[in-house]
Amino acid sequence: MKNYLVLIPARAGSQRLPEKNMKMLGDLPLIGHSINYARQAGFEHITVTTNDFEVAAYAKSKDLNVIHRPDELAGNQEPVISAIQHALENLPDDYYSIILLQPTNPLRPETLLREAIQIFEEENCESLMTVSRNVHKLGTISNNRFKPYNYKMGQRSQDLQPLYYENGLLYIFKTELVKQGKLLGEKNFPLIVEHPFAEIDIDTETDFKKAEMYLNFYKDIY
Repeated sequence: MKNYLVLIPARAGSQRLPEKNMKMLGDLPLIGHSINYARQAGFEHITVTTNDFEVAAYAKSKDLNVIHRPDELAGNQEPVISAIQHALENLPDDYYSIILLQPTNPLRPETLLREAIQIFEEENCESLMTVSRNVHKLGTISNNRFKPYNYKMGQRSQDLQPLYYENGLLYIFKTELVKQGKLLGEKNFPLIVEHPFAEIDIDTETDFKKAEMYLNFYKDIY
C-alpha cells in the first residue's frame, strides 16, 4: 500500500450541536469512531487537526499525531481545505495521498475504505469521493409555486434520472492536488455507496439521535 495520511478534522465551536466531536455515540466519542475505523483498516499515519483542547487530549491519549489548528482556520465559514493545507505544512513527512475522515460521518461500511483505496490506485485517480443516489422528487419554489426540478408531475419515482449527492463518508485525494488548492481533480472517481450508514451526517441533535438508532439497529447486520 502506498504512503497515505489519514486526516481527521475536528474543530471546536459547533453552534448547532455544541462539543459534538466528544459527544458519546455508543461507547466512543464521535471522533473515536473515525479513529477506530482508520486503525481497523490498517492505517498507521493518522493525524487529527483541531483547535479543541479536549479533542487534542483524547487524540494524544490514543497515540495519534495532533496538529493544533489556529482559530482563524476553524471558523464556521472556513473551508476544510485550509485546515488540510495547514496540517501538511506542519507535518515533517511527505505523503502520496490523503484520506479525509470527518467525525460527523462516524458510521461507515467495514470494507469501504479498502475498496476505495483499491479503486483509487487501480484507476490512477487524482481524487475519490463517496456518493449516494438521491431518490426524492425535487423541485424549486418561487412566488409560492412549486416547480419540479428532476422529474415531471406524475412521473414514477423509479423512472427518475439517477442523481447523486456527496454523503461525506470519505474522501481521498493526492497531496499535490491539495497544494494546488483543490480537493477534487479532473480524474475524480465517484464511489457509489448504497448502505444505510450513508444517511448519517451529524450536525444537529436530531442527526445524533438518528445515528444512535442506526448504530443500535444495524450493528449486528453490517
